[in-house]
Amino acid sequence: MKTSRMHCETRLRRQSGVGIIEILVAVLVLSIGLLGLAGLQMRTLRNSQSALERGVAVMETHAIVDAMRADRDKATTAPYVYNIGIDDTTPTGGTTFAGQVLEGWRNNLVTMLGDEASGEVNCTGAPCTIIIRWNDSRGTGGDAQQTLTTEVQL
Repeated sequence: MKTSRMHCETRLRRQSGVGIIEILVAVLVLSIGLLGLAGLQMRTLRNSQSALERGVAVMETHAIVDAMRADRDKATTAPYVYNIGIDDTTPTGGTTFAGQVLEGWRNNLVTMLGDEASGEVNCTGAPCTIIIRWNDSRGTGGDAQQTLTTEVQL
């Protein structure tokens, strides 16, 4: 019995310090895991913002198409008062329904998608193409220019 007790005590003396090393390794592994989890959370937030912006662009496309359908005659016949280029600095504005709709639409794009957002409407009769462009550099990891193109039949 005494021999077995001394044998246990000897083993305990040999193992001293091993627990601290195991704890340090466990803390290191846990730290690396938590850093990876934080990076994953950041990427998820960026992608969620990017998806939100794409959803807003789709809704704004529907908004301008609905307005054009409400004023179908002026949208589908020359001089195509809804046509506006993507790089036009300001819509025609004014007191006409089309001018007010285009101005409001462009203002919504800037408000919802940022200062670099812009939109284009190009109708040649009933077929129309709507293009929305905005800066999505945070969500795409460097590819700033995002473009949504929608073709509709009025």
